[in-house]
Amino acid sequence: MLKNPLKIVADENIPALESMFGAGSASHIQIQRVAGREMSAAQLEDADVLLVRSITQVNQALLNNARRIKMVGTATIGTDHVDQAYLLDRGIPFFNAPGCNADAVVEYVLTVIHNILHDRKAVLKDLTVGIIGVGNVGGRLYERLRLLGVKLLINDPPRQHSEAPCAGEPKEQSKEQSGKKSFVDLQTVLQQSDIICMHTPLVKEGLWPTQHLVREEELMALKPGAVLINAGRGPVIDNQALLACLQQRDDLTVVLDVWENEPRLEPALVERTLIATPHIAGYSYDGKLRGTHMLRCRFAEVFGLAQPKPLADYLPQALIHRVAVTNDVAIHDLMNLVYDPFRDDRALRKTLSCHDQPQQFDLLRKNYPVRREFASMTVSGISDTDKANMLKNLGFTVELA
Repeated sequence: MLKNPLKIVADENIPALESMFGAGSASHIQIQRVAGREMSAAQLEDADVLLVRSITQVNQALLNNARRIKMVGTATIGTDHVDQAYLLDRGIPFFNAPGCNADAVVEYVLTVIHNILHDRKAVLKDLTVGIIGVGNVGGRLYERLRLLGVKLLINDPPRQHSEAPCAGEPKEQSKEQSGKKSFVDLQTVLQQSDIICMHTPLVKEGLWPTQHLVREEELMALKPGAVLINAGRGPVIDNQALLACLQQRDDLTVVLDVWENEPRLEPALVERTLIATPHIAGYSYDGKLRGTHMLRCRFAEVFGLAQPKPLADYLPQALIHRVAVTNDVAIHDLMNLVYDPFRDDRALRKTLSCHDQPQQFDLLRKNYPVRREFASMTVSGISDTDKANMLKNLGFTVELA
């Protein structure tokens, strides 16, 4: 039980803080919500806890006058926006939310892929998918595609060096049992893959930097007709080199959810992408609540409080939570029923002509509609066991007819 009031300063886009943290007028916990990109040192002078998302740079400049801070948390997988060395030096516990929105990003990528292949009348099993970075997101994408029988090429030098298994890969299985492919170099992935998915963190120095990992030379080496999807970190691809490449090669299909210099976009690059979205691949409601819940659990540990209720108690039933279909249902139609990436694409493109385009980019994220994950929908009526298994492997809840 808290004896003294606690003040939490939090990004305005972190959901369910009040309900999960028990904040309110009669509580010892008070929450001040602020715009993440505009968060200032003055707002943190009397804060006990700071909770952010990826758009806030947490460093000495932000926290220098925050003498009461006892915990910093980010409701995201990534941590490249946080100066962890500074926090460690000050003895401030730091927590992120590993894996909180990984399934949302995976389902964004799978939906994009199935929509593209439907338009091309192509079959996923006939193609090779390359995954660059097989951590929380890339590893889960790897596992779902492996279960679907897709040929995979993976590149992740740090993981290869440590000989760690892909995140999502069953640890108790051998390589042969799991169908795991050996790691390959970056050039092999880029030159031999029909679809390339970028899922590396942004690393600016060290043995394996990823900033501008993919430049003009790598882009020009892409297989004819290749699909390039970046739902990881914008600067991993040199965006100016990508624009120059697309001006020379109209055979490539590009999907970008992340961008260099966010929130300011290069309209010419947006115009040459098939699907352009405002850094929302991981913006499922499930993922956001999962991130809040993970931070609430760490908050309980730091301040000696009771753990929160299970996450399922906070998740509402999806608006479309059950559909009855026939065996002829198209997979991409079911995916689009849960999440339609073209809706986000249309919304982003409308902002390009606005004089305040960067502000509009942030508003799309701030006012993002509720989006659920595949597991929130139960699909019934299918008697085709192959199709039912495919839907299960994609993440849907399935009831056989």
